Amino acid sequence: MDYTNKMPLRVVFGDFTLGVHGNGFDYIFSYAQGGLESLVKNGYEWLYRTPKPTFWRALTDNDRGSRFHLKSGSWLAADLFIDCKEVEVIVDGESQGKPCAPDNNRYGSDVYAKEAVVRYTYETITTPAALVHVTYTVSEKGEITVGVHYVGVKGLPQLPVFGMRFIMPTLADQYRYGGLSGETYPDRKLGAEKGIFEVDDLSLTPYLVPQDCGMRMDTDWVEVVRHTSLNNSRRDSSKQTLRIEKTDEAFSFSCLPYTATEIENATHQEELPPARRTVLCVYGAVRGVGGIDSWGSDVEDAYCISAEKDIIYSFTIC
Repeated sequence: MDYTNKMPLRVVFGDFTLGVHGNGFDYIFSYAQGGLESLVKNGYEWLYRTPKPTFWRALTDNDRGSRFHLKSGSWLAADLFIDCKEVEVIVDGESQGKPCAPDNNRYGSDVYAKEAVVRYTYETITTPAALVHVTYTVSEKGEITVGVHYVGVKGLPQLPVFGMRFIMPTLADQYRYGGLSGETYPDRKLGAEKGIFEVDDLSLTPYLVPQDCGMRMDTDWVEVVRHTSLNNSRRDSSKQTLRIEKTDEAFSFSCLPYTATEIENATHQEELPPARRTVLCVYGAVRGVGGIDSWGSDVEDAYCISAEKDIIYSFTIC
């Protein structure tokens, strides 16, 4: 490979990580953790945990009434535990395989490039197992295009959701987005209006039993705003913004202070833990909520997600 210092990306081949650095951004992709381990924009860290595919949203009253959790509960286990089977690094179109130690020593020093791609292949712990391919493509501007591909498998139950979960170190101040107004689901969109909206309160809807809420459908972009940091040496407390944009198709998202598992574990509002993190889930598929009645009727077929079919979507982190 003939790379020069004139190219915008500085790629660092570590023993168990790949660093991609440029003007105002620093990203670290981990082979051991199986994902993007650090996302720093202008010296500000946006990740608390490695993003992973997500398959579960907290049950609603309608889900419980239709016994959906008993039919599709294996996806909760898949949401908690997933195995990263393969990692591939591609620099300017040339595959580097998985260049961990000692193979990384062949590079000698940093490599300069126009584009860096890291592809992770995950396997679910469902029976039968399914594969998910997640590809991060870093452009010379520092934008990360995230391509997500779930490979459908015959014999798996319906999915509650499918997407990517990003856990941020501290609670967001607010989020802004371009999409449908209010809380929307595939079968709950007709009363919504398209526009630009701002949400300052990330707390859950105060249902008697905590359940899924805060879903936003048909989204073109979302901006999460934070000013706090876990870095005690960071003196600048100005507000920072991370933006997610659609690539081709609009996406869905939720931005809450809890994971689906934390919500699922609470049977009353006071059982929820203190709100300390921001959990941004960017979805390619979302199951409807039903609501025909809460005594057994399932979601209509048009709003169910078949786990036997492929799901492909993408978005860009700006």
